[in-house]
This record gives sequence, structure tokens and C-alpha cells, in this order.
Amino acid sequence: PGSATRARRVDVAAPLSRRRFAASATRGARCGASEGEETVASDAATTTAASGAPSAARRKRVLSGVQPTGSIHLGNYFGAIKNYVKLQEDYDAFYCVVDLHAITAGGHDPTALEASTRTSAAIYLAAGVSPEKANVFVQSHVPAHSELCWLLNCVAPIGWLEKMIQFKEKARKAGEEVSVGLLDYPVLMAADILLYKADLVPVGEDQRQHLELTRDIAGRVNSLYGGKKWKKRKGKAPSGRSRGGDVLMVPEAFTPKEGGRVMSLTDGTAKMSKSNPAEGSRINVLDTPDEIAKKLKRCKTDAFEGLEFGNPERPEANNLLTMYQLCTGLTQEEVLAECGSMRWGDFKPHLTDAVIAHLSPIQGRYKEIMDEPGYLEDVLKRGAENANEVANLTLRDVRDAMGFVQY
Repeated sequence: PGSATRARRVDVAAPLSRRRFAASATRGARCGASEGEETVASDAATTTAASGAPSAARRKRVLSGVQPTGSIHLGNYFGAIKNYVKLQEDYDAFYCVVDLHAITAGGHDPTALEASTRTSAAIYLAAGVSPEKANVFVQSHVPAHSELCWLLNCVAPIGWLEKMIQFKEKARKAGEEVSVGLLDYPVLMAADILLYKADLVPVGEDQRQHLELTRDIAGRVNSLYGGKKWKKRKGKAPSGRSRGGDVLMVPEAFTPKEGGRVMSLTDGTAKMSKSNPAEGSRINVLDTPDEIAKKLKRCKTDAFEGLEFGNPERPEANNLLTMYQLCTGLTQEEVLAECGSMRWGDFKPHLTDAVIAHLSPIQGRYKEIMDEPGYLEDVLKRGAENANEVANLTLRDVRDAMGFVQY
């Protein structure tokens, strides 16, 4: 590739309007890389996402997303979004706001969904996800998600879905009012992942069962419609690859060693969650300093002397120390040297200062993004354009393998 396809660096110190222009040029330069999607099954040269330079094989790809329900909290941030920033340096990254998943339970508030979708995307960017290095988009802006979900529905046995722990727990509470979406959303999650031929899928420990289901569904599609059955029909698949082999790529899970599960402020054995009705159970990324201080002042602790990591009898101590470690970037040894002998009354203000200091620059960037007319819309539009290009290639191959007529 010549200079026309060389990615342009975005000056992060420049006004957002200038950054939007630079990012747009970069995204446009990267669109050509998606045309070589068939390199999933070959060694043909492609264009890397960050530099536009040719590589021997396609860059490994990562796919992840967060639901725009409620407010994004520290559990989402440390367990997912902060890892997005690291992974975008080495992977062809696709990060989506999964708005279709947000309506799973039914009866959602349309106004709240629209607002939280924008807020979630803006937090991605404020936390350090770069439009120059990653594709940021809204799930419903890529129709292939819904279509592939239906095709996978017709392959996946219902017994597989009924075994999902989250479905069984929520269905028990909802009774006859439980929605079909709640049963089926793991299949939509499988479609999300499989569309992008993701090599790596960051998931929390509670989502590992759904990732395993995705792997099972992909294997079933490959067994039913791929391999020799597909090859016998000869010719090329729509993506340009030869028919035969696996139709869908089987992904691998990635669970971060630290911060994979940030726990509740009111129960150190339960994960921090948007669905918890107690607002004091979580710290939201956009909470004010006063709100953060109030929640940490009231959070659950224990009656032990001193502070320590890893004691199963002290889940709150482990959780709050981990939160401090993640906000400061210190090692466990450094945290204990600094705070191990503290009482809770001394440590809580210390932790409060660390959380506020960590979130303050993110909140500042968030405000800048939301105040810049058209910036967020431009990022999401370009992310969706690239996502559609990649997703449609996969979808067309699946249609072809399953025998659908296409033009």
C-alpha cells in the first residue's frame, strides 16, 4: 500500500473537531483492510489496523461490548473497557455498544436506551479507546447481528439454552412473564462474536458459559454445513475463499487476571452489577466526587484488624484493596506496604481519593466528547461502516454454506 492507505495519527491534544477529521482519514484508510477477510483462511497479505502497513497474515481480532443499561460502573470499566485500551494496541479491535441485548428482559424505556447508548459509547472513548485504533459502533447499526442470530437459532438445540445458569436464575424469578429474548440472548451473543471471526473475546467469569455455548454453536454449524459438504459444491464462497473447511471461526476467551470481577460495595461476594437496585452497591464512572465519597463511606467492611488480600473470610477487604490497586496501578505488595496496617476509618478516605483521581480525567474527556457537536456520531458511523463490511462477509459465507441463494 502507498501513502494513500497509510494511517494518519490523531493528535490527542488537538480539539475534537480536528481529531475527528484525522480519525476519519484513518478509518477511511483502514476500510480496505476488511476487503481481505478471506485471509482468515489463508496467508494473503492484509493491512494492519493501526499503521496500514502490510503484514504476512491478518492481524488477530478482538471483539467485545457492554450493554447500555443503567450506568457504566467500575466493574465494567476495570473488567472490560480498560482492557479494550490495552488490546487495541495489538489487535484489530471491534468494540460495540450492545443495545439489542439491552432490551432482553422486555419493557425497556426507549428514552433511557437512546441516552445510555450514547453515554456508553462516549465512555469508551473517554477511557482511552481510540477511533484511530479500534472500531467503535452500536450493535443495532449492523443488521447482520440479527440475521445471523436467526440462522444460529435454527441450529442450536433448545436444551443448550435452557441449561444456561443466568436464564434458569432469571426465569425462576420471572415465571410465565419471562421473555423469549432472555432465553435466546446467548445465541445473539454468539452471533456478535462469530460475525467478526474474533480470535479473542474478553469475558467476565460469569460469561464463560455463554462463550462456551458460542464455541459449541460454531462447531455445530461447521459440522452440519462446512467441511466436505461445503467443498462438494465447489467454487468460491462470497468472501472469495474456496468452499470447504470451517464456516465459522471458533473463538477463545480472555479473562483478565486483575479486575475481572469488581465486587459489590454492599456484598464482597457478589459482583458489582447494574441490575442491583441498590445504587450504593456500585461506583459509576460518571459519579461525582461527593457521590463516590458517600458510597465508599457507607460500604460494607469487617471487624478484623488491618487489611489483607486473599483471605476468603474477608471478601470486602480483598475487594476494596483490589479497587485501590487498580486505581493506583500499584502492586499488591506496594498496596499492603502502604495500607496494610490501616484501620477502615483511615483507609476509606484514602481509597476515595484514589478513585476520584483515577476517574477525574475520564470524566473530563467524557464532557469534552459530549459537548463537541457531531463528534460521537461521526465515530459511531465510521465504526459501523467498517463493522458492516466485515460482518457481511461472514454472514454471506454462512448463507452460502446453508444453501441460501444470493446475488
